[in-house]
Amino acid sequence: MYTQALERKLPAMNRRAFTRDLVASGLGALGMTVGCSTRVPVHPPPPPGPVPNPVTVNPDDSGIEHIVIVTLENRSFDHFLGWLPGAAGIPSGLSFKDASGAVHPVYALNGDYTGCGHPIPDNSYGTPNITAYDAGAMDGFLRVPGNDIYSIGYYGAPDLPFLAALAQTYITCDHWFAPILAETFPNRIFLLTAQTDRLSNTLSLSGLPTIFDGLAKAGVSHRYYFGNIPFLALWGLKYLSSSSDFDDFLADARSGTLPAVSFVDPKFTELDDGLGNDDHPHSDIRNGDAFLSQVFHAVSTGPKWSSTVLIVTFDEWGGFFDHVPPPRVIAPNNVDTNLVNGEALLGFRVPTVIASPFTRRANKVDSTVYDHTAILKLIEWRWSLSPLTLRDASRSIGNPVVNFNFSSPDASIPQLPQPATVPALPCLLRGLANRAESPGVAQTPPATEFRALHQSQPVRDWLNNPRFQRAR
Repeated sequence: MYTQALERKLPAMNRRAFTRDLVASGLGALGMTVGCSTRVPVHPPPPPGPVPNPVTVNPDDSGIEHIVIVTLENRSFDHFLGWLPGAAGIPSGLSFKDASGAVHPVYALNGDYTGCGHPIPDNSYGTPNITAYDAGAMDGFLRVPGNDIYSIGYYGAPDLPFLAALAQTYITCDHWFAPILAETFPNRIFLLTAQTDRLSNTLSLSGLPTIFDGLAKAGVSHRYYFGNIPFLALWGLKYLSSSSDFDDFLADARSGTLPAVSFVDPKFTELDDGLGNDDHPHSDIRNGDAFLSQVFHAVSTGPKWSSTVLIVTFDEWGGFFDHVPPPRVIAPNNVDTNLVNGEALLGFRVPTVIASPFTRRANKVDSTVYDHTAILKLIEWRWSLSPLTLRDASRSIGNPVVNFNFSSPDASIPQLPQPATVPALPCLLRGLANRAESPGVAQTPPATEFRALHQSQPVRDWLNNPRFQRAR
């Protein structure tokens, strides 16, 4: 019954994939392993050698010795930072029509930190996202089947005190798009590889080369830190030895022993149990804010802050509204089939802040077009690495280094909020009598994509390793 109720909510084109993935994931008590690999997609090679230097500063003389990337879950720019002064934020009077033609204005969520009682917005590849995009009109979010007004709600600065202060203290990018018009796993894979080998949250192993491979070949130190579920398990055990848990990240940041490149993941939300701090609905966004504060204060009070760049971003927009249509840029391979002259649509905008002594500027907004491969560009620029694909080699995606202040960096530590973690309760305990779904609409399932990943055999293999017992 659970599976049938969920499947009724999915577009027809996704039902077969959903059933396949449900079996492969080992949901429930099946306990099945995931051992097959996704075929490496065909793609043209990027230009050989490092791309041209976009600034006059020699990378080795830039002062940048550490880049830390923190990636949260499923929130759009308008949904989280649409209020930001100077940014391309929520237009006055913005409203959306639902499937019946009724008009609904965007609205402040007014302290509803979880969205419990609302269905999680759908942003699956294909029909849902094309409906929301609506040929660039960006007006179809309420017409995506299963969505309700939660998808057009937004938060203000008081709801996210740390992120709000961070965005107003350092450079905020208001044209940072997810790299593909798809859901979580394809976008997180893009962040590491400058391409993807899938269009949905499938659990097959990846064979794509990653930024870690290039760093290892060049002898540049790097590490992946995770909260509860190692996303890198989608590459099997390949990167286990170069990974640590989040407690080690905090210790390394405070002691000044962070590697040159660090990727940091939060505690992923698996169920509507309130235990995640990744901002994935229906987790409490106050805990995501507290997590970001913890990361920033650990890094900024450590001895290497003066040479560090901290990038805070979100893997994708989570189906929440945004009013800026994404551009088309070069496709790195043939996986995304929505191509025009070899170019694919980027995903919708996500909140991104670059905090560093090199970006300390009050209310500075950078409107360059970026996607997650801009992070790879920055890493490749700093350590003279070759691009992974045509996407991170493309001039259509900017390199944020062009807006860094190398002449007079400011390594002083601003007084930013330090919000505390709040007690987290499952949605089922937060208001059973006040559910927002209309009668007859199937309720949102309690499991997220990370539940299936956590129960997969590769993740079990990781977490059974003695060095990761704390992450279980």
